[in-house]
Amino acid sequence: MFNTHDILETITMIQDENLDIRTVTMGISLLDCIDSDIDKACQKVYEKITRTAKDLVPVCNKIEHKYGIPIINKRIAVTPIAMLAAACQTSKIVKFAVTLEKAARAVGVNFIGGYSALVQKGFAAGDYALIESIPEALSITDHICASVNVGSTKAGINMDAVSMMGKIVKQTAEATKDRQCIGAAKLVVLCNAPEDNPFMAGAFHGVGEPDCVINVGVSGPGVVRAALAKSEGLDLTGVAELIKRTAFKITRVGQLVAKEAASELGVPFGIVDLSLAPTPAVGDSVAHILEEIGLEKCGACGTTATLAMLNDAVKKGGVMASSKVGGLSGAFIPVTEDAGMIDAARCGALKIEKLEAMTAVCSVGLDMINIPGDTPAEVISALIADEAAIGMVNSKTTAVRVIPAIGCSVGDELDFGGLLGGGPVMEINTYSPAKFIHRGGQIPAPIQSLKN
Repeated sequence: MFNTHDILETITMIQDENLDIRTVTMGISLLDCIDSDIDKACQKVYEKITRTAKDLVPVCNKIEHKYGIPIINKRIAVTPIAMLAAACQTSKIVKFAVTLEKAARAVGVNFIGGYSALVQKGFAAGDYALIESIPEALSITDHICASVNVGSTKAGINMDAVSMMGKIVKQTAEATKDRQCIGAAKLVVLCNAPEDNPFMAGAFHGVGEPDCVINVGVSGPGVVRAALAKSEGLDLTGVAELIKRTAFKITRVGQLVAKEAASELGVPFGIVDLSLAPTPAVGDSVAHILEEIGLEKCGACGTTATLAMLNDAVKKGGVMASSKVGGLSGAFIPVTEDAGMIDAARCGALKIEKLEAMTAVCSVGLDMINIPGDTPAEVISALIADEAAIGMVNSKTTAVRVIPAIGCSVGDELDFGGLLGGGPVMEINTYSPAKFIHRGGQIPAPIQSLKN
């Protein structure tokens, strides 16, 4: 039962504290679209996406109007395209990206994720072609997101793939340098990638998922910060309890929308991802939550501990609100997408090394970070390896989404607009890891992988 206080509180969260549904993402399996003829495969892909997702945006708009809850993004995640490419007798697989773009425009979604390859243990047929096509694919499309999983706790880290991805990230930035290098902002390199993540750029529809499913990502950094601002005098135990209660309420809103969308569309409800996803908007920042708890500036000593408490409390509150929590579920720290992170990076309080430490205790990893355009590919690869190692050893999802700002130096700024935001080019350690990267091979799985 809802009481008047709960209803008024939720209205305040939406109107004044930036509570929204960050994304309703429809996962669609394309396994039944596989064909040795790429043109036939692309035709099947287009027909299935447009048939299955034709009502996604109208249904989301209807739910927005019915409940007054903003749904910021309507998205699609598909089977990793490398799996479809494996059956095609060609290496020219950019046709799949063109087809996905055409389908995205036809159904009106913001992004399609799944231009992806899973290579944590080695390269299968289609993987090389997919990865090599990423710079072109992201330069000629607007709605496609790409991801490559290079490691896992069970498999270790594929260092040949890590080496390759350092080059691909740079090439993707180069291919879109006339547009603020935005291609690299739609490319993420992962370790332990989940199959049900609704958030871009790492979303894809895993092979263990239903033929079609609805996954929802909620967002409420502003709500959490506002709750803390109204509750002076709490010790850290009290702060954690307050965050848990707030996360519970946020997740309930997400589950309501997820169930309603799944019912209207006639597909299964998958999961609610309760990640605190920030935006560049004032009052919608994870960094500002950390500062509200007691830090002068995000990046100060104590940031990692504060973030660990926040992330844990969010998870505890969320799992009490829904039995279908999944995806990433925690606190995101994308620098260019978070107003507080942007400020901290500009004033020098937040460094890449501190961000790396923070990723050990929160969702995902080194996300939306601008680095100098002349950063060597081997340095990017080593950054990916470091982040993958954190994920592998700690049995968690980690990722790297960095944007080499072609033609820019430390202190210059990129502006992507919208939810991707913008921010300063950050300094990165360029002492060479080239010999390490060029060794190739596989970093073996850690002892933690032997759980049977």
